[in-house]
Amino acid sequence: MLAQDNSQVEHILAVDDNPDNLILLETILESEGYKVELVSNGRSALQQIAQAPPDLILLDVMMPEMDGYEVTRRIRQNREISYIPILLITAYHDASVVEGLDAGADDFIRKPFDHEELLARVRSMLRLKHSIDEQRKMARQREDFVSRLTHDLRTPLVAADRMLHLFHQEMFCAISPDMKEAIFAMIRSNQNLLEMVNNLLEVYRFEAGKKNLQLESWNMRQIVEEIVQELTPLVIEKGLAINIDSSNLDQQDETAAVVKGDRLELRRVIANLVGNAIKFTDTGSVNIRVSETPIKPEGKTWVIIEVQDTGFGIAPEDQATIFERFRQGKNKRAGSGLGLHLSQRIIESHKGKIDVFSELGKGSVFTVRLPKQA
Repeated sequence: MLAQDNSQVEHILAVDDNPDNLILLETILESEGYKVELVSNGRSALQQIAQAPPDLILLDVMMPEMDGYEVTRRIRQNREISYIPILLITAYHDASVVEGLDAGADDFIRKPFDHEELLARVRSMLRLKHSIDEQRKMARQREDFVSRLTHDLRTPLVAADRMLHLFHQEMFCAISPDMKEAIFAMIRSNQNLLEMVNNLLEVYRFEAGKKNLQLESWNMRQIVEEIVQELTPLVIEKGLAINIDSSNLDQQDETAAVVKGDRLELRRVIANLVGNAIKFTDTGSVNIRVSETPIKPEGKTWVIIEVQDTGFGIAPEDQATIFERFRQGKNKRAGSGLGLHLSQRIIESHKGKIDVFSELGKGSVFTVRLPKQA
């Protein structure tokens, strides 16, 4: 019985330095309808995989120059190669199996192998391949749907925002105070929805690998100062205090707190953290500290931005999941659960870290660490 019809014949690459073994594998597999390519060494296998990736690799462990373990490691380390199941063929003891599985192989079969066992393992590996390919296809379709949906939603939301502002400014006709208040509430709701759509679109770009960062040198202290200046009216409206502490930095050093990054994305993170601190704080203050500390043992330096508030605080169980996508806090003021997830993606794309420490009723501290520009 053939494995597939001719339009969907699975392609198997067999790698072995012994010609007799290759002929045996070819005979068994082709009799089941598989298309088989034969190569006699690891380097040729890697070249063949790069040119025409197979559906499955049958790989002998013991080969001269480059053994099966090394071939497996190189395949798994190459991000340009999509997932391909690897079935190791070995005649050695359990330790060789362990090493092969640790290198990234999916299964193994011992020499001399049983005809039926070989075919059963091949079918198993191909089912795994098809399952993973289907999952990835569904993920791509979901991502495409999200991208198109957010793009299509953003256009009318921006148009609605502009029109509502024109109504609020009485550009068309005079309106009553009650109507003005209602329109202002609609503006806030529309902007919240627009922010969620923008965040979702940015998350999609990061996860789809379509986000291109514009990396330049930026002073994080200056970025913090700009954001605080922009948000000060909101702080005053709530009767809070906001402070910036950069006393740890050498004020005469032009390289102090300078990182290499995308200014727009770094601003997005700091604005989100400071904005959240203000939103979830009713009394007290929001304090931002900009400092530097050595990275041990690398000998480099972190630029650290800490955003501390005296707000409601976050429960311990929520702190563990707060950076997950769509993970909303329990506070009634919590948003879509995308802002912190996006912030984490941005900071990680800059080779940095972000974490949180919080106590209920006492407030929270969000800490961003970015490598200082050398």
